[in-house]
Amino acid sequence: MSSTNIQLPSAEDLLQTIAQKLQPLLQTNLALVGIQSGGVWLMERLLVLLENDIKTNAIEHGTLDVSFYRDDFVSRGLKAENRPSQIPFEVENKHIILIDDVFYTGRTTRAAMNELFDYGRPASITLVALINRGGRELPIAPQLTAMDIALDASQNLQLIQDAEGKLSLQLISSITQTNQVEL
Repeated sequence: MSSTNIQLPSAEDLLQTIAQKLQPLLQTNLALVGIQSGGVWLMERLLVLLENDIKTNAIEHGTLDVSFYRDDFVSRGLKAENRPSQIPFEVENKHIILIDDVFYTGRTTRAAMNELFDYGRPASITLVALINRGGRELPIAPQLTAMDIALDASQNLQLIQDAEGKLSLQLISSITQTNQVEL
């Protein structure tokens, strides 16, 4: 599959889709947790959309940087921009909505769940991903996605946030060909 054959969707439209799909899941004892960095950008935007819609108290939320929990830490090493995880609420018996930008192998999600359990035992974890790109390697899958896109292993889909906070998707191929959709 060539990256020139793929029409990238609007990240902003996909964000609206996820917000609509999350509405039925909103309940008491709920918290949103974004995985650095794209999942955190999405979580921050979802908090605004969801809190405006439900007109209630603020939704508890936190962030995870799963770098140290990955099973490929030795081969990948540290990212240049590691950020500490921040979970400022009690995880024990909380319904967690775990948010990531692009779901691929399931290894990032596994690492995030391992880290969450270090904070306590949640009542449930629901995985939300903006895009499922295929290529799952573990028996883990998102319960909610805005879109499924089949990509070759040589392609990488990234969520980009510009200085004004606008989200876009970028497809990078090992052939160094890039398509970007700006909003």
